[in-house]
Amino acid sequence: MDEMLDRKFVALADPTRRAILARLALGEATVSELQRPFGISQPAISRHLKVLEAAGLVEGGRAAQARPRRLKPEGLDAARAWLDGLRTLWSDSFEALDAFLANSRTEGADTR
Repeated sequence: MDEMLDRKFVALADPTRRAILARLALGEATVSELQRPFGISQPAISRHLKVLEAAGLVEGGRAAQARPRRLKPEGLDAARAWLDGLRTLWSDSFEALDAFLANSRTEGADTR
């Protein structure tokens, strides 16, 4: 599980791969369709797609000779769950700090 989560975050760390995901969120596309707006070679786009596929964020299909890629939205579920866990941890920590500070203020006022 941790290795796959690492792959997701490595894939998401690259701005080109994030842009590819944003494009695929609009619908499936072939390598040549993905390559055009970036001005990089098709092999470079293919390498980015391999990273995204290994992370479970993109999947390939078959349409005649073309091999369009499409977004796998469920591929982000593990990363989202991990981030939600951190959010909960931080939220709970801040709530505990707020309660402590409120209690400290009340106790400080009582001793004056």
